[in-house]
Amino acid sequence: MGSEYQPLRCSGIYRNLPTFDVDMRGLNALVVGATGISGFNTVGSLLATPGRWSMIYAVSRSLFREEMLSLLSPEQQSRIRHVSVDLTGSAKDIASSLQKGDVHADYVFPYGYIHRKDVSAMDPRAEGQMIETNVPLFMNFLEALPAANITPKRILLQTGGNNYGGYI
Repeated sequence: MGSEYQPLRCSGIYRNLPTFDVDMRGLNALVVGATGISGFNTVGSLLATPGRWSMIYAVSRSLFREEMLSLLSPEQQSRIRHVSVDLTGSAKDIASSLQKGDVHADYVFPYGYIHRKDVSAMDPRAEGQMIETNVPLFMNFLEALPAANITPKRILLQTGGNNYGGYI
């Protein structure tokens, strides 16, 4: 199905966003790395569409900082459930955390990664190290989804300086 059936749109600084059918309501999203820059902006964008997203499962090691939460209304905050997950754990451990958080996700937005302090993520020579560090995290997370009985309709992966590798 081409973009003539689902045209893209712009919103502020964001370009080429999908257009959803107005009848798509009551969805649940799982945002991995929700307390990071990309993850938090995704949470905010999802919450800005009242009725479409019933619950946003915010997966991260740490809770949102108070400064971040202050940018969201009390109603928006009520649609966020933080689920503490350590992506460096095994798929079994990740699945267990997702199950304990009672996560039900229609769409998954994975932004979680480990930034290597010994190399710049933007240095092309660091690609191998970033792939070596982050591909196992992502693969364990993907393996954890069916183990936690989570079958999303779509997984939307942002790549870039995170370097998940070109072979996933």
